Amino acid sequence: MNKGQIFKIHSDFYYVYYNNILHECKLREILKKQGTKPFVGDFVLFENTAITEVLPRANFIPRPAVANVDQLIIVSALKNPDLNYLQLNRYIAFAKYYKITPVLCFNKDDLLLDDVLLKEVQSIYAPLNYKLVFTSAKENDGISDLLDILADKTSALCGTSGVGKSSLINAINPKLSLKTKEISKKTLKGTHTTRHCEIIPIDNFRIIDTPGFSNLKFDFLFPRDVDSLFVEMLPFKGHCKYPDCLHISESGCCVLENIDNIHPSRYQSYLTLIEEAENYKTKVKYEGNKIEGKSKFSGEKKLAKISAKSRTTARKTHKQSIYKELENGNID
Repeated sequence: MNKGQIFKIHSDFYYVYYNNILHECKLREILKKQGTKPFVGDFVLFENTAITEVLPRANFIPRPAVANVDQLIIVSALKNPDLNYLQLNRYIAFAKYYKITPVLCFNKDDLLLDDVLLKEVQSIYAPLNYKLVFTSAKENDGISDLLDILADKTSALCGTSGVGKSSLINAINPKLSLKTKEISKKTLKGTHTTRHCEIIPIDNFRIIDTPGFSNLKFDFLFPRDVDSLFVEMLPFKGHCKYPDCLHISESGCCVLENIDNIHPSRYQSYLTLIEEAENYKTKVKYEGNKIEGKSKFSGEKKLAKISAKSRTTARKTHKQSIYKELENGNID
């Protein structure tokens, strides 16, 4: 039995890195029936090109679907496309939710005509103790600073399309020659060049390049949990008059009393995430339907679960066989 790490997934094939070679593997059918879904970054046991076990993860994020990540490099463009604070704050909250260290990389600083935006970004995020790095893949600026951050770690690069993730990786290692595209002049948005997650080993570190996306919504948690994802709110959390305070317009809200300590763009992002979480809460309350799972646990072992419909059919078949035996006189 060999132990390797999934570097790439394409269709039903898993490319497992072992002994400096990528092995094309498939997932055993029993694991599929148990609902096992491996991610890029998962450590697995495999034998004869068949993955027999997915080992426990240190962490994971479902989108982009990667596991065992040391840090999330959130890449934002300062220009072309313009910096989107809401999307940036979404990614930061996302990393916080999945307990992965975020690093904020602001790319394309060569396109700025002045340093006003740079100072604003620093004034918002430096006090929150987030690690910041400013780069220009085109001019090779800040690449050495980024290399220091990447050293000895597995880092996933994420961000919306067109912010320059693939260009940054090419600047780090020009031999890779990853495909890049210009921003659409019609929509002023980026186009997807990376189609799937893939671990790229470079010198003493690994990078996971991920597809760009913008439709990241917080429609998977309840409103009461959103404030925990904003570090500037944590000192005031639990000091409000009402324990279920959402810090919107409630009297005796400690967050609102200290609103001057929160940048308007961050608070506006918080309100947007609250709205999405409220929609999720309503959906669960009025539209939620319980669906029987396809797996169950026996002790700590995950087993395939037979559905209620299948169990009923099996019982009917069993009864029919007994009646047939009785009719044929084979049972006393």
